[in-house]
Amino acid sequence: MAPAAADIYASAWAKSLKSSARLIAAGASLAGVEIQLAPGAITYWRNPGDAGAPPVFSFEGSANLAKAEPRFPAPTRIAEGEGEAFGYDHSLILPIAVTAIDPSKPVILALKLNYAACEKICVPARAELSLALPASTDSPFAEAISAADAQVPRLVEWRGLKSELATLGGNRWRLCIPSEPGLARDAFIEAPELWWISISAQFDATGPKSCFEVALRQKPEGASLPVATRLTITGGEGPIETNLTLTQ
Repeated sequence: MAPAAADIYASAWAKSLKSSARLIAAGASLAGVEIQLAPGAITYWRNPGDAGAPPVFSFEGSANLAKAEPRFPAPTRIAEGEGEAFGYDHSLILPIAVTAIDPSKPVILALKLNYAACEKICVPARAELSLALPASTDSPFAEAISAADAQVPRLVEWRGLKSELATLGGNRWRLCIPSEPGLARDAFIEAPELWWISISAQFDATGPKSCFEVALRQKPEGASLPVATRLTITGGEGPIETNLTLTQ
């Protein structure tokens, strides 16, 4: 890659002990934060699972920025000690959808990113990055950012999934999702703040469905069901997410 292209479409790398991060641009309205991990290191999804910390973004100090929306490619389950993390065991790009205050002027994207890169120990990482987003879409990073964006789950309606949710009692549910032979599926659930809801790795792969056990582990004092959650489903023909309400 020519140095001029790197200067226009990418910031300098911010290096940490187990990782490095930089901003890259596909054009005026789509950027990304690229995280390179050391061999054997992992980093976390917006819901980190049993341990770890999700990435935290601050765009304070940006110019001509109305909104910056980080997007998360679908995660994987990663064994971590006696628990389980949700995240990435490889270098990745987190796309950022950008909206300008004045579309006729460039956005200067400033990002303060806090994240974790973990191997045998977890190392907090911080990157302070800045990049003026060019109007041109002739970026050497456009294809990579678009490929990462294609792995961001698309939103679908629960009723259109033909999935089943059955109450098992004791604040547990059996969730079954249509699947096809050879197309493994997994599911991740996100609950409101102070709620803790777990979802097992697939425990029933018989027939045309992948089934999981969902369990309410903890809820805020005085709170009761129903509770609205966000469900991310991977595998099949591509990652999707939907809103799922758990009731008694």
